[in-house]
Amino acid sequence: MKNLTTMLSVVVMLVSIHAYAGSDFDKYDLDGNGVISNSEAQSNSSLAEQFKKLDADGNGELSKEEFSGFSG
Repeated sequence: MKNLTTMLSVVVMLVSIHAYAGSDFDKYDLDGNGVISNSEAQSNSSLAEQFKKLDADGNGELSKEEFSGFSG
């Protein structure tokens, strides 16, 4: 039972983090195409500095999953 409670707590925390990241993500996804381009990231100096590190697949865009690693 203790393991189940711990697991559920972790799931709730991860869902909360993802929802929070999603709300910020929309703020930077200026054209609404579902990704943040390097030019869109320039609106936040911290995001612009972390862009290359966050862009895990190196495609020049941040997905919601990649953006979730942003600590701004």
